[in-house]
Amino acid sequence: MRIFQSHPALRWAVPAIVVGVVGGTSLIAVSASADAALPDETPQQLLVDLQNSHVDSFSGTVVQTSDLGLPQLPGIGGDYDTSLTSLISGTHTLQVWSSGEDKQRLAIHGTLGETDIIRNGTDVWNWSSRDNAATHTKLSSDTAEPEHAVPSDAPKTPQEAAAKVLDAIEPTTTVSTNPAVKVAGRDAYALVLEPKDSGSLIGQVRIAIDGEKKVPLSVKVIATDGTTVFETAFSSIDFGTPDDANFTFNAPPGTKVTEEKPPTVDKDKVAERKAQAEKDATAAQKDTTVVGSGWSTVVVGKADLSKASTEDSTHSGERGGAASMQQILNALPKVSGSWGSGRLLASKAFSVVITDDGRFAAGAVAPETLYKALS
Repeated sequence: MRIFQSHPALRWAVPAIVVGVVGGTSLIAVSASADAALPDETPQQLLVDLQNSHVDSFSGTVVQTSDLGLPQLPGIGGDYDTSLTSLISGTHTLQVWSSGEDKQRLAIHGTLGETDIIRNGTDVWNWSSRDNAATHTKLSSDTAEPEHAVPSDAPKTPQEAAAKVLDAIEPTTTVSTNPAVKVAGRDAYALVLEPKDSGSLIGQVRIAIDGEKKVPLSVKVIATDGTTVFETAFSSIDFGTPDDANFTFNAPPGTKVTEEKPPTVDKDKVAERKAQAEKDATAAQKDTTVVGSGWSTVVVGKADLSKASTEDSTHSGERGGAASMQQILNALPKVSGSWGSGRLLASKAFSVVITDDGRFAAGAVAPETLYKALS
């Protein structure tokens, strides 16, 4: 299990993406630095540097702000919440530590408490100060990854956010550079990604890359209206090896500790499960249609809500658990058109429609574009 999907080695983009971008049509050959403290680098060189960067250990403090313009949804907190789902809105301070493949820690600080996820060898802890509760899982060679101990898909560090951005680069993107900047007191290159397609809600993505280590220090996503919808940046970072004490969890007095038996892997059924997963993936692909291209791509498919429950999940370490899918859907506004009717989740950066007849459409586009894709 890895607390941070980008660890180890902090390799932010696969070789095929680097080749596709460098060999594509959209790179602007502008030097990255007007500061004598950093050698000039082209966007191509920076992308290769990101691929080849290697950092075994680091620690630091991250400030993340999300202003997507989302409606208030049940179970989705803001500045006061420290659950993992709270990261999609408001401002949060996180501390991160990483030391090799089996020692990681993520601490989310909120106004009313703190949530920690700690991996130390075979021990995984998930602790909530607000709930005064912790769960402990003991991993083994037959242990499957415990779902509650792994953060959600929302990026928790600048590295994870940059990896997601770079993973989406296509020839439809203009990649350029701005003068060097300082992040967490370190000189950094400024890489700028800008969609060529005006149909996207995303206007620009800016990534600050450490001048020495060549790893992302900050990521900013700017909407087409000029507002910053997402920003995550290190306010401090140390590339030394964190002290082992950072990965030792001692439950505070009065903490309710739950020993959770980890899910196990039946090795005899690994091949069977792999075959089933491939079958499911193939079926899902057949049920999915991609409309458009690049940053204006809309994905249309079947929305299987059969497993949506009206009960809150009860994963330890989260205040009351995340709201169910059905509760969230009921809180969304109703929309309709020639395509049918359904519920709309609209933000400054993306839109999602769930139709009443079991379809969905999603993309970094305005709702009207989704409606056309559904028609």
